[in-house]
Amino acid sequence: MRKFFFVFIIVFIIIPGGWFLVKSFEGQKPTIKIQLPSHYINRAYEMSVFVSERGKGLKNVRVSLLKQNTEVVLLSKTYTNPGIMGSGVFEDSFKIPINFNNQKISDGDALIIVQVSDYSFRGWNKGNISYLEEKVTIDSVPPKVEILTRKHNIKRGGSGLVIYRLFEDGIQSGVMVDDNFFPGFSGMFSDKFIYAAFIGIAQNQGQGAKIAVIARDSAGNQTRKGFHYYIGNKKFKTDILNISQNFLDGKMPNFTLEQDSGNNGIEQSYLKKFIYINSKIREKNSSEILKRSLETKNKLMWKGKFLRLQGSARRASFGDRRIYKYNGKEIGRAVHLGVDLASVKKSKVPAANSGIIIATEDFGIFGNSVIIDHGFGLCTLYSHLSSFSVKKGDKVNRGDIIGRTGKTGLAGGDHLHFGVFVNNIFVDPVEWWDQKWINNNIMSKINRIRRQLK
Repeated sequence: MRKFFFVFIIVFIIIPGGWFLVKSFEGQKPTIKIQLPSHYINRAYEMSVFVSERGKGLKNVRVSLLKQNTEVVLLSKTYTNPGIMGSGVFEDSFKIPINFNNQKISDGDALIIVQVSDYSFRGWNKGNISYLEEKVTIDSVPPKVEILTRKHNIKRGGSGLVIYRLFEDGIQSGVMVDDNFFPGFSGMFSDKFIYAAFIGIAQNQGQGAKIAVIARDSAGNQTRKGFHYYIGNKKFKTDILNISQNFLDGKMPNFTLEQDSGNNGIEQSYLKKFIYINSKIREKNSSEILKRSLETKNKLMWKGKFLRLQGSARRASFGDRRIYKYNGKEIGRAVHLGVDLASVKKSKVPAANSGIIIATEDFGIFGNSVIIDHGFGLCTLYSHLSSFSVKKGDKVNRGDIIGRTGKTGLAGGDHLHFGVFVNNIFVDPVEWWDQKWINNNIMSKINRIRRQLK
């Protein structure tokens, strides 16, 4: 009987009691995971907090923002005590916004503090406590922008210049033309806070395009600053280009398409191959060229009007709407985004203005091409060349010979395709051949700011 009593004591009292004491005094601290969208806090800030624990359950979660001696409690939650035999809450998650309107929070360096406790008996019933802090910077004020240029008259397909002032470092800025972004660059003036952005109106944009300077700080605060501008209309002519079988026989063997499911059967038909190249490959090659503007320098390297091919005749203009026909049937359409200039075969091609060579390569339908960066996202393109006389990285002066005309790519005859692009769109080169236009729309703005800074 006594043996049974001792067994009963051990099985039903000592073991459960020991298990209870071990469980109640468990020493594993709760886990805290915090996800911050940024270490800069703005007015649209929302962070995520996840807490968990494996012992007796969560007791309290407290999230606060501490700046100097001022603490703002963002979240405080206490969980029901599960008791001796109860089951507690073992994990929870929160989306915590910071409301500047309801809380007195000033800008500057601060700490986000997360404190979590559980229902362990440790620490005289205070439980295991986990503590996490993250350094952050509170920045709730959008950047200040001052527009310095006054007149912004641009035609469809044309260029322009916007100059503006920022008032702090670390700001990403530029000009939005509808959904098209033109980055602003410092370095044109002695004041590092004055930025310049060459912009363009695409040939297919309307007069209702919306233009504004956009400035965004590290915290994500954004300012959209409008200004006066006028977009002039421009009509573009339509050309019909008849594609002959001789042209297809002479050009199509020079192009090799990537072998994928979308190209099955195209290689066997020169006509189908041309249609594919003139649409899909044209778009791809144009994109490849425009991406080279990312290599631009924030240095104004050009001066005066841009040169055109000497003694040349214009064979096609910027913005021409081209309709391609084969045996009288329409087979495609495209927009010509440059000026075609024809002279004698293999004419010497001069650099239109000073700059740095950023590409000398074959760009598909454009053939052998040279791209010159003139600074601040303004570049010129020279295509269908028969040869180069420069290489990438070379500095060239206005009038230096960079190659010779030819008929590489999709060119039907020897000529120069001359293009101008501003960041990510092609613009009308004719404007840049006109000294009066440059003076009125570009240099007058630059010179006025320079005079003010003296």
